[in-house]
Amino acid sequence: MEFLQLAKERYSVRKFSDRKIEKEKLDLILEAGRVAPTAVNFQPQRILVIDSAENLTKLKPCTPYHFHAPLALLVCYDSTVSWKRSYDNKDMGDIDAGIVATQMMLEAAELGLGSTWVGHFDPAAICAAFDIPEHLIPVVLLPMGYPREDCTPSPYHEKRFDTEHTVFFNSFKGLELPKG
Repeated sequence: MEFLQLAKERYSVRKFSDRKIEKEKLDLILEAGRVAPTAVNFQPQRILVIDSAENLTKLKPCTPYHFHAPLALLVCYDSTVSWKRSYDNKDMGDIDAGIVATQMMLEAAELGLGSTWVGHFDPAAICAAFDIPEHLIPVVLLPMGYPREDCTPSPYHEKRFDTEHTVFFNSFKGLELPKG
């Protein structure tokens, strides 16, 4: 599939079948995350694969948005190795984790799997449940698996602003705050 077609067709899956993800497919998804670009190539991403029944059960109190997926990837970054911008010490770890997660989501879609980006989770609860050390910062949870037969994209999936609404050339001059 061509990239732009894949990017347009991929949607957030919120209904998963019980079918397990094959190891070969999971390996490809994890490889897509491994080769993702990161700031200064510091590669601070740390990914927890949550796929046992016991651990999937431990995940449920941490977020209502697990969607009963047969697998979830918790994408974290190691704050001791992530690059910090020299001007203001902005930690790029969360951005790196976002790039890694996006590449894994797109690889999953290419393989016929579904995923959804979940940022709504209790970081303290997830750290306690999975013994995550303090220097690893959870950024996103990716429930993942085969879409259930009755799964369809959200009605808002294809609603996108025109490029002119989001892209500006050379200046934001004249851009006003949205009214409302």
